[in-house]
Amino acid sequence: AVLQREPLYNWQATKGSLRERFAFLFSNELLSDVHFVVGKGSARGGGGAAPPGPGQQRIPAHRFVLAAGSAVFDAMFNGGMATTSAEIELPDVEPAAFLALLRFLYSDEVQIGPETVMTTLYTAKKYAVPALEAHCVDFLTKHLRADNAFMLLTQARLFDEPQLASLCLDTIDKSTMDAISAEGFTDIDIDTLCAVLERDTLSIRESRLFGAVVRWAEAECQRQQLPVTFGNKQKVLGRALSLIRFPLMTIEEFAAGPAQSGILSDREVVNLFLHFTVNPKPKVDYIDRPRCCLRGKECSINRFQQVESRWGYSGTSDRIRFTVNRRISIVGFGLYGSIHGPTDYQVNIQIIDYEKNQTLGQNDTGFSCDGTASTFRVMFKEPIEILPTVCYTACATLKGPDSHYGTKGLKKVIHESPTASKTCFVFYSSPGNNNGTSIEDGQIPEIIFYT
Repeated sequence: AVLQREPLYNWQATKGSLRERFAFLFSNELLSDVHFVVGKGSARGGGGAAPPGPGQQRIPAHRFVLAAGSAVFDAMFNGGMATTSAEIELPDVEPAAFLALLRFLYSDEVQIGPETVMTTLYTAKKYAVPALEAHCVDFLTKHLRADNAFMLLTQARLFDEPQLASLCLDTIDKSTMDAISAEGFTDIDIDTLCAVLERDTLSIRESRLFGAVVRWAEAECQRQQLPVTFGNKQKVLGRALSLIRFPLMTIEEFAAGPAQSGILSDREVVNLFLHFTVNPKPKVDYIDRPRCCLRGKECSINRFQQVESRWGYSGTSDRIRFTVNRRISIVGFGLYGSIHGPTDYQVNIQIIDYEKNQTLGQNDTGFSCDGTASTFRVMFKEPIEILPTVCYTACATLKGPDSHYGTKGLKKVIHESPTASKTCFVFYSSPGNNNGTSIEDGQIPEIIFYT
């Protein structure tokens, strides 16, 4: 509240510093030469003597102090278009935020809380007080959580705070499910939605992300006062729909969700079902690049020194065991293709925890090869975390003609990176029927990973 003080004789003698004297004048009628009527309210009549309306507050101030702390106030009072009015209305500023701004200008004291930080940030920007802006951003950063990340991201974009926006996006990457489940997600604007959907680093199943996007579309229809129909949801999503990575879903996830949502056209549904079930796969207008909460450069190692011809397949899996000296995330394998020219293969790839006999990740997919002795990428739909010293089995079950295979295999392969420490793979033959793949010969020549 505004402090109404009677003038005190010789009050200056009780203040030991300039800061204390100016702090005493904060929100004080003493020596004030301007008043601000702050906040939204009904139109006031009767000139300066009229009392503030509901929701408004009349705050005394001192032109010199304000002009010394803000270029905007300096221009307001001393510039070529300076005002001579003793009372200035600020309907777009919240009283609590304006008081926080004045408190800072008079005393350097920062007084912000969860309820006032955004309005204070707006006011600090409006009156060009960057030091208070920085305090607001610091406060928001310290209180950033998954359940408020989207709300703060919207505000950071609105107020052009790239550092805060980047921190919000990092939080959304790490806790995507919690972030999209929060109320603030459905309140974001379409540009913010697209900025998030474009990211490769979200940690969430694509089917769940699609469900959240449908919730957003329903909320947007209501904001635009449109009936919540399939056509209107498709209309409000616009470009955002093309950023959903439908090829990353399993066929079961696609059938249970997007295929029945009514948002995709019949042709799009059919093309995506064909993409899941046939080889060669028809081209679809959706991104198939995996999302994974990984940073840095993709790495790969090849465990063979030479390539030979004719490796056959009869339904048995090629397997090789391995350990790694550090934590990594595997995103796929490089496999050999046909010796008979361009061919399509069906393949199931897996990574299994050897001791627990637990499948950590798998993908039923296919790949096309060109008949050369090169390797061909086959990717998991999500990255698979690999822990140091734990033994894992890499498994690939191919269906197709005879292929090339590797020989002169290495038991130990070291990957060196200029920006990271060495990654050392040690390979072991897998016991049992593994289609002949071993340390020395066979399939699964390459492992693709991030450190």
